[in-house]
Amino acid sequence: MPHILVIDDDVDILRMLKLALANNGFDATLAASGLDGLRRAYEMHPDAIILDVMMPMHDGFEICHRLREMTEVPIIFLTARGTVDDIVRGLALGADDYVTKPFNEKELISRLVACLRRVANKEETPDILVFTGGAFVLDRSRRHAVVNGEIVHLTPTEFEVLNYLVRHTGKVLSRDAILVRVWGAEYLGETELVKQFIYRLRQKIEADPSKPHFIHTVPGTGYFFEVEETAETV
Repeated sequence: MPHILVIDDDVDILRMLKLALANNGFDATLAASGLDGLRRAYEMHPDAIILDVMMPMHDGFEICHRLREMTEVPIIFLTARGTVDDIVRGLALGADDYVTKPFNEKELISRLVACLRRVANKEETPDILVFTGGAFVLDRSRRHAVVNGEIVHLTPTEFEVLNYLVRHTGKVLSRDAILVRVWGAEYLGETELVKQFIYRLRQKIEADPSKPHFIHTVPGTGYFFEVEETAETV
């Protein structure tokens, strides 16, 4: 039974989510403040976290940043602030998805299941892909990249996006294709998710994100991964 940590200062929402999660086969731990949520995340090692943005003292953005220092499990933001800027900020801090308030329980559960599915969607045959004489390495067994000898740690969703691009090196992949492959068909049209994860990946793997060497954009179409040499499987 997957264990979900819910962090929200609204007691009514905590109770409602605990019931909804239980009805869908999840075990839930509740935290009514950001600091309590951090403590419980450290103690229980949840499979996923549902995190409210608007909380007193320590808001969800700060808590997400601190959670990412200790765990790479999926984080879903619950936010009444559904502006693009707020969503972009949340994704940039390491969240994997967001649901705006007021929300539909079925939609939230569907997105939670999709996040957990991405984490579980590991390749059956782990391998290491080496590019440009070792300048870039994708280690699919450890689910991280190595750039110029430095390990680049990736969140589960960041890894899935990068892995999909690398596995189709040289092929232009549309934003919708990436959405369907990584997030699921129910996410069609939510291209802002893809844009933000491409941005995050470039910040991590590119020496100069404004002049990408690995992940390239085809305006109005999508993205492709390309290197100077053919990959070799180790």
